[in-house]
Amino acid sequence: MSTPAGHTSAIAASRVIGTAVYNTAGDNVGTIHDVMLDKLSNNIMFAVVSFGGFLGIGEKYHAIPWGSLDYEKSRGGYIVPYSKDQLEAAPAYSVEELTREDGRTARDASYDYYKVDPYWS
Repeated sequence: MSTPAGHTSAIAASRVIGTAVYNTAGDNVGTIHDVMLDKLSNNIMFAVVSFGGFLGIGEKYHAIPWGSLDYEKSRGGYIVPYSKDQLEAAPAYSVEELTREDGRTARDASYDYYKVDPYWS
Protein backbone atom coordinates (compact mmCIF):
# COMPACT_ATOMS: atom_id res chain seq x y z
CA MET A 1 0.00 0.00 0.00
CA SER A 2 1.18 3.54 -0.69
CA THR A 3 1.02 6.71 1.38
CA PRO A 4 -1.01 9.72 0.16
CA ALA A 5 2.11 11.03 -1.61
CA GLY A 6 2.59 7.69 -3.37
CA HIS A 7 5.45 6.30 -1.27
CA THR A 8 5.60 2.71 -0.07
CA SER A 9 4.08 1.99 3.31
CA ALA A 10 7.09 0.07 4.69
CA ILE A 11 10.34 1.68 5.81
CA ALA A 12 13.06 0.70 8.24
CA ALA A 13 13.21 2.91 11.35
CA SER A 14 16.96 3.25 10.83
CA ARG A 15 16.25 5.11 7.57
CA VAL A 16 13.82 7.49 9.30
CA ILE A 17 16.01 8.48 12.26
CA GLY A 18 18.10 11.53 11.46
CA THR A 19 15.90 12.63 8.55
CA ALA A 20 15.17 16.35 8.30
CA VAL A 21 11.69 17.70 9.00
CA TYR A 22 10.32 20.76 7.20
CA ASN A 23 7.11 22.71 7.54
CA THR A 24 4.98 23.56 4.50
CA ALA A 25 6.75 26.96 4.22
CA GLY A 26 9.98 25.04 3.55
CA ASP A 27 11.65 25.86 6.87
CA ASN A 28 13.84 23.14 8.34
CA VAL A 29 12.26 22.68 11.76
CA GLY A 30 14.25 19.74 13.10
CA THR A 31 15.15 16.11 12.63
CA ILE A 32 13.59 12.81 13.54
CA HIS A 33 15.32 11.67 16.70
CA ASP A 34 13.32 8.48 17.16
CA VAL A 35 9.92 6.85 16.68
CA MET A 36 7.73 5.54 19.48
CA LEU A 37 5.92 2.27 18.85
CA ASP A 38 2.66 1.17 20.43
CA LYS A 39 3.38 -2.52 20.99
CA LEU A 40 -0.17 -3.35 21.99
CA SER A 41 -1.89 -1.98 18.91
CA ASN A 42 0.97 -2.40 16.40
CA ASN A 43 0.88 1.31 15.50
CA ILE A 44 3.46 4.05 15.45
CA MET A 45 2.55 6.34 18.36
CA PHE A 46 4.52 9.37 17.20
CA ALA A 47 7.75 10.63 15.73
CA VAL A 48 10.15 12.19 18.22
CA VAL A 49 11.33 15.35 16.46
CA SER A 50 14.25 17.30 17.91
CA PHE A 51 14.23 21.08 17.61
CA GLY A 52 17.00 23.53 18.32
CA GLY A 53 20.05 22.93 20.41
CA PHE A 54 23.55 22.06 19.37
CA LEU A 55 25.13 18.63 19.77
CA GLY A 56 22.28 17.56 22.04
CA ILE A 57 22.53 20.58 24.35
CA GLY A 58 19.36 22.65 24.62
CA GLU A 59 17.38 20.41 22.29
CA LYS A 60 13.65 20.12 22.75
CA TYR A 61 11.80 16.98 21.75
CA HIS A 62 8.28 17.03 20.36
CA ALA A 63 5.91 14.15 19.82
CA ILE A 64 4.38 14.60 16.39
CA PRO A 65 1.66 12.18 15.23
CA TRP A 66 3.23 9.88 12.67
CA GLY A 67 0.38 10.36 10.20
CA SER A 68 1.20 14.09 10.06
CA LEU A 69 4.54 13.47 8.38
CA ASP A 70 4.80 12.98 4.64
CA TYR A 71 8.11 12.25 2.94
CA GLU A 72 9.04 14.57 0.09
CA LYS A 73 11.76 13.05 -2.05
CA SER A 74 12.85 16.36 -3.61
CA ARG A 75 13.61 17.80 -0.14
CA GLY A 76 15.06 14.59 1.23
CA GLY A 77 12.92 14.95 4.33
CA TYR A 78 9.52 14.87 5.93
CA ILE A 79 6.99 17.68 5.62
CA VAL A 80 4.59 18.52 8.45
CA PRO A 81 1.52 20.72 7.91
CA TYR A 82 2.33 23.00 10.83
CA SER A 83 3.75 26.51 11.00
CA LYS A 84 6.97 27.31 12.81
CA ASP A 85 4.91 29.10 15.48
CA GLN A 86 2.70 26.04 16.00
CA LEU A 87 5.73 23.81 16.35
CA GLU A 88 7.51 26.17 18.75
CA ALA A 89 4.38 26.39 20.95
CA ALA A 90 3.83 22.60 20.98
CA PRO A 91 4.40 20.57 24.13
CA ALA A 92 8.11 19.78 24.55
CA TYR A 93 9.66 16.95 26.51
CA SER A 94 12.91 15.40 27.59
CA VAL A 95 13.61 11.98 26.07
CA GLU A 96 12.78 10.40 29.44
CA GLU A 97 9.42 12.22 29.64
CA LEU A 98 8.40 10.85 26.24
CA THR A 99 8.33 7.31 27.63
CA ARG A 100 6.60 7.99 30.96
CA GLU A 101 3.28 6.19 31.39
CA ASP A 102 4.16 4.09 28.35
CA GLY A 103 4.27 7.23 26.20
CA ARG A 104 0.55 7.86 26.57
CA THR A 105 0.90 11.31 28.16
CA ALA A 106 3.04 12.66 25.31
CA ARG A 107 0.95 10.82 22.71
CA ASP A 108 -2.36 12.17 24.01
CA ALA A 109 -1.04 15.73 24.37
CA SER A 110 0.41 15.60 20.85
CA TYR A 111 -2.71 14.33 19.13
CA ASP A 112 -4.81 16.85 21.07
CA TYR A 113 -2.50 19.79 20.33
CA TYR A 114 -2.22 19.06 16.59
CA LYS A 115 -5.92 18.10 16.39
CA VAL A 116 -5.19 14.71 14.82
CA ASP A 117 -7.75 11.94 15.13
CA PRO A 118 -6.32 9.33 17.51
CA TYR A 119 -5.58 5.93 16.02
CA TRP A 120 -6.49 4.20 19.30
CA SER A 121 -10.14 5.29 19.35
